[in-house]
Amino acid sequence: MPEQRETAVYTHGHHESVLRSHTWRTAANSAAHLLGSLRPHMRILDIGCGPGTITADLAALVPDGHVTGVDHAPGILDRARATAAERGLTNVDFAVADVHALDYPDDSFCVVHAHQVLQHVGDPVRALREMRRVTRPGGFIAARDADYAAMTWYPPVPGMDDWLDLYRRVARANGGEPDAGRRLTSWARAAGLTDVTATSSTWTFATPEERAWWSGLWADRTLASAYAERATGGGHAATGQLAAVSRAWREWGKREDGWFAVLHGEILCRKEA
Repeated sequence: MPEQRETAVYTHGHHESVLRSHTWRTAANSAAHLLGSLRPHMRILDIGCGPGTITADLAALVPDGHVTGVDHAPGILDRARATAAERGLTNVDFAVADVHALDYPDDSFCVVHAHQVLQHVGDPVRALREMRRVTRPGGFIAARDADYAAMTWYPPVPGMDDWLDLYRRVARANGGEPDAGRRLTSWARAAGLTDVTATSSTWTFATPEERAWWSGLWADRTLASAYAERATGGGHAATGQLAAVSRAWREWGKREDGWFAVLHGEILCRKEA
């Protein structure tokens, strides 16, 4: 088993404003590139499961199989267990794990899935090697990550560019790579994966309700989450600068012509038989 190696510092933490986004995620809106490859009997490892909404969806899609959700943060797993229990799912369990050193034997799972994980780890190539190791021959390794530099919005409200610049600096100082989406194929090949299908997809926020939700959670996250603490504690921004960025988010959210797109890179890799 590989020697334990800690992940990078998780930039967002699990403040309510973060979970507001994470609990919105489903297999349909966040793992569509994988769904066509699932079969009812499959055994799945869902890495970085967070509050477990995608995990629960995957468990429902493999009724004759089993899903294990793992996360590096023990505290969030109670929320994930509650999510599964509320849906009456019995083919799912949860555990603490580090993707750099997974505590599972070789060839344990039919599918190993990670959503918005590789952008936050210290060594994404090593993480993908571990994902490959615990995948059975002929099985699938799937990952999807946002690409912050490719995010785009309209109109160009003053302060929004400051948000993007600040977030990317904080994420990199924490040991992550915020522009992970464009790098997934390269990382997969460096990890020894050769059968790699690369795709992309977006989240788009354009209706009044979508704008209010997306702008509100980022406005709150900028002021009150672990990200805010790391921005100020790391010397990347003063409290007044965070307040200005938060106001910019709320201003953008009020614009009737407001539009925001989040680009994601995706990989679906078949392990050689």
